[in-house]
Amino acid sequence: MSNVFSEGSLVRRANYSPFHGRKGIIRTVDCIVEDGEEPFCFYLVALEGTQSKEPMWFEYDEVELVTSPLISSQADT
Repeated sequence: MSNVFSEGSLVRRANYSPFHGRKGIIRTVDCIVEDGEEPFCFYLVALEGTQSKEPMWFEYDEVELVTSPLISSQADT
């Protein structure tokens, strides 16, 4: 399950919607795992800069992990 983001990870809303590009912290991870299949995960994310103070649920393909440029540049070398 290495492609599953962990609680506390900083993510960005990836697909187009009113929240596109907003960053947030994963509060809860809920995965459906079937034998021999990749896990299908939902993430409860507390988004920054929204009027809603409640975290929102997003599917795994609606968020992407945010990494620092320093980490990314070191991984490329």
